[in-house]
Amino acid sequence: MQKSNAVAALAGTNGALGSLLQPARLRAALRANDRLKLYLTVLQAAATHARAPQQPLLDLAREIRAADIAVRADADWLSDLPATATLQGETLRVPELPRLATSLHDDLVTMARPLLDPADGDEEPGSGALGSRVRHWLDELAALQAPTLDGTTLDTLTHARRDLGDSLHLTVMDLHKALNRLAGTLASDTIAGAHVWQLAADGSDAPRIEAFMRGIARARALKLEHAGLDTAATRDARCLLIQNDIGSNDAHVLVIHIDTAARPMTTTLTYSDLHRQRFGFFQRQLQALGARWSQPQTRRSEGLNRGQDHIVGSAEFQADDEATLAAQLEGIGERIVFLIDWNRARKQLLAFTDKSGAVAVLEETARRRVGHRAWLASGGERLLWSVMAAQGAGSFRLGDRLDQVLGAEAANGWLADVLALAWRVREQGQPAALVADESRALLARLLQGRRHELDLLEEHAALIHALAQALRDGLAHGWERNETAATEMAARAKAWERQADHLVMQARAEAERQPQRQPLLRLVEASDDVADALEEAGFLLSLLAEHFGAVRGADGRRLRLGWSPPVRSTVGALADAVLQAVQDHVKAIAVARSFDETSDSGDHDEFLAACWRVLQAERQCDALLRSTRRAMAHEARERNDAVALTLGTDLAAAIEAASDALLVLGHGLRERVLQRLGGQGG
Repeated sequence: MQKSNAVAALAGTNGALGSLLQPARLRAALRANDRLKLYLTVLQAAATHARAPQQPLLDLAREIRAADIAVRADADWLSDLPATATLQGETLRVPELPRLATSLHDDLVTMARPLLDPADGDEEPGSGALGSRVRHWLDELAALQAPTLDGTTLDTLTHARRDLGDSLHLTVMDLHKALNRLAGTLASDTIAGAHVWQLAADGSDAPRIEAFMRGIARARALKLEHAGLDTAATRDARCLLIQNDIGSNDAHVLVIHIDTAARPMTTTLTYSDLHRQRFGFFQRQLQALGARWSQPQTRRSEGLNRGQDHIVGSAEFQADDEATLAAQLEGIGERIVFLIDWNRARKQLLAFTDKSGAVAVLEETARRRVGHRAWLASGGERLLWSVMAAQGAGSFRLGDRLDQVLGAEAANGWLADVLALAWRVREQGQPAALVADESRALLARLLQGRRHELDLLEEHAALIHALAQALRDGLAHGWERNETAATEMAARAKAWERQADHLVMQARAEAERQPQRQPLLRLVEASDDVADALEEAGFLLSLLAEHFGAVRGADGRRLRLGWSPPVRSTVGALADAVLQAVQDHVKAIAVARSFDETSDSGDHDEFLAACWRVLQAERQCDALLRSTRRAMAHEARERNDAVALTLGTDLAAAIEAASDALLVLGHGLRERVLQRLGGQGG
């Protein structure tokens, strides 16, 4: 709809002549829009430099080219202006400010001129008649004859927040929207769905527009019912201009200038976005086509994104021939659809993966050409929560983030698969409920391949088995008389015990992320008590060997004493009992890991039998400890060796302590497995 009555008083052209001149005026107005935005950027850059003169100046070269400032003197003047700005208290001093104000004034007139014809007097939202606003800013700009600007005036010229009242920046944005609507009504023809007028007389523009529209058409269905992707095109002297309506937001704009007279032909795409992450996403999308991006500029966002920034940047492409240009335009058109609702999808994915993971998922779905709109239409995050909940409490609990349960790679891969599935179901016209059903099946298969709950406990059990085996072998070979062998065994035991400690730390970290793994942590901690006791026993054996090796006879020679057969027999039996209990514990874990819905009573009986043998070993070890102490006490009286008695009884007590810890561990494992078999998991 034209807002022409709002600025009708700005010129005296009659309606008929104005109608004939509209296409040319519209082209000039769109170019004036580019220059007005550049001038405001230059003014903001001047203010930024004045406040922080030690910071590097913003390079505006590409923005100046994109605004088609072809005269070298004008380009140099604009580029140099920010460096001349200084602050005098709160007042900004810019020597060339009057010249900049004149340029703003003249281009504002040019931009408003196509909207002069009388119409219905509609108003822009919340800001009064557009013509009145234009007249107001023309008066303000005409009054800027001094090289100084106070902070309030600077803000009213440049801010883009509707809640702060009108500004020149907002007026330019609203004029641009009105011009876009006018362009649709002026289009004299369509090419592949694009509104076009006054193209090159030789027909050379048509295949270029068709290439861009092929890309749009290839991906258009992915946006579903969302608004956007309307395209308009016209020619301005040597340049073909293409504008695409990405969506409804004022700050989300994409304009393409194709200089077909240049060699090589140069395409400049100017892109503005409220969201830095989406801007970066689109940068990477176009870099795959050979885009060279300018340094993005940050501006304050308007009302809908209050307090945030929007980003503006330009991408440049070069083409030596029409085929290359067509491929570039087609690639650009194909990628625009992935910008629609991108930030909404990213925010919803953050409940399931981290920031980089969410972007990676959206980049993967763009690579697959499936997008994210179908997933959002299928329920988005609600769909994912319901699929996770359907796996049962044993898999996820409230607050779990998917990547912390499955790992980032598996989680992000599944999320991308679900987004692709949502589009495939939609594309094939299948029932929407199929998305949830197939997503559940995908996640169930992924969980089946995930690390079993008892894997970490089984890994820890292998270490305590190594400790128990080494201790039993050392006692069987009489290493209390072999200081070298006993010391080496103690060193290996210490290394195994440290590995076991690392597994405990891993279990604690997992339990912090996933509270449902607290029961597993308690089992691993109980297993670590076994490891600690066995490592202590190995250390005491090395001390005993050192002591026996140091005992000397009356002639000063080493006697290399050791235990008597009765003592060695009882200590060996104690170590055998603990080793057997550890082996039964390892077997119980192995059987429990094999349980599934097809497990029969025989499997369950085998598990329970192994658990009961572990529990019964503790009583056996209690009795063996008493027998060992009695034998050691008798031997110590005969030899008058208090050190051997102390170290020997401490060694036996450490072995028996391992059986006590195994008792606690066995009870815990039995209860955990039976609880899960009973369907009470958690």
